[in-house]
Amino acid sequence: MSKIDRSVLEQHWVHSHEEDSDKEMVFRPASYKFPPSRGRSSFDLKPEGVLTESGPGPTDRTEQKAGRWHLDANNNLILSSGSGRDESSRVLKVHSADRNRLVVKK
Repeated sequence: MSKIDRSVLEQHWVHSHEEDSDKEMVFRPASYKFPPSRGRSSFDLKPEGVLTESGPGPTDRTEQKAGRWHLDANNNLILSSGSGRDESSRVLKVHSADRNRLVVKK
């Protein structure tokens, strides 16, 4: 697999669950024309590793949390939020990425 260009990832990505498969999840830029949905998860990957994640909370209102992100040598996108004992991380294995579509393995 070829190395993912980190600069392509530096934007606001929204889960396009309509395009998911059994093995992959698809994200689109926030500017994409999504069909109506009750709520969508997203993450904003800023330069210098700054992360903002958002998604529907328990009352269906959007909730946000801040964190950090980085892309490792194996095309793993690591999303970390919280600090100290409360820090949590998610690892998304990037299958493909361009400016209009991000695909990660489930």
